[in-house]
Amino acid sequence: MRGVRSLQVLVATGLVWLGCQSQQPSREEAKRLAPPALDTARLVDLTYAYDEDTVYWPTESSGFELERQAYGQTEGGYFYSANAFSTPEHGGTHLDAPIHFSAGRWTADQIPLDRLIGPAVVLDASLEAAADPDYELTVADVEAWEVRHGTIPQGAIVLLYTDWGRFWPDRQTYLGDDTPGDASNLHFPSFGRKVAHLLVDERKVAILGVDTASIDPGSSTDFWVHRIANQSNVPGLENVANLDQLPPTGSWVIALPMKIAGGSGGPVRIIALLPPGEDPLPPGEE
Repeated sequence: MRGVRSLQVLVATGLVWLGCQSQQPSREEAKRLAPPALDTARLVDLTYAYDEDTVYWPTESSGFELERQAYGQTEGGYFYSANAFSTPEHGGTHLDAPIHFSAGRWTADQIPLDRLIGPAVVLDASLEAAADPDYELTVADVEAWEVRHGTIPQGAIVLLYTDWGRFWPDRQTYLGDDTPGDASNLHFPSFGRKVAHLLVDERKVAILGVDTASIDPGSSTDFWVHRIANQSNVPGLENVANLDQLPPTGSWVIALPMKIAGGSGGPVRIIALLPPGEDPLPPGEE
């Protein structure tokens, strides 16, 4: 019964999402965008575990810390375990709330749930990133994707796959530089400024996510992608894991961050739901 109830909630969320779009989709489009049935969907975890190896932005003064407070048998004869943890908001698989780069926009606790659950669009720039660690996704890349898969739907959660997860958690390779306190020599791929305008202003996506440390490329010094997205109340997802397991379309993503009152972001558990039997195509073979 619990699975059936969860399925009802997810389907209801999907119908609400479809109903919130400015243009009503056709029957075929609605079927394409509908969430997979939870009782038959394949679940993919898009989240790295937090531990001593978690990658943080180089200017963070601390990382993830777990302090054991209790572990073992109690005088009452039962086992008991409890820990205390601390972490900066921005590290590991985490969400950037819009207030991160835009005053007056949503904090982590203010983001509506319907922005955190939606159909996933996976853009593949792994071949380009392999040739150029500073690669920035272009408008032409998105237009070529849309020729194959259709226009990116309003409210989609757009995830950029660069295959950078193969370097996690090697900070030197993953970030391009591991000098503590210095973020001036980073090298990793991500979204470009012009494509951010296209996705946020024209396609009106709900979230931008990437399998690298930032929705801006590592070489950025002005963080235009953050600024464009956050100004429009579009959150970011960074250090997303296992994007190689998602198809270009057809999956749904649930990305629920820690609900930190007033937070500029925080750890997030991201899962994807794929229709049964749905497997991604190898990079470059969409």
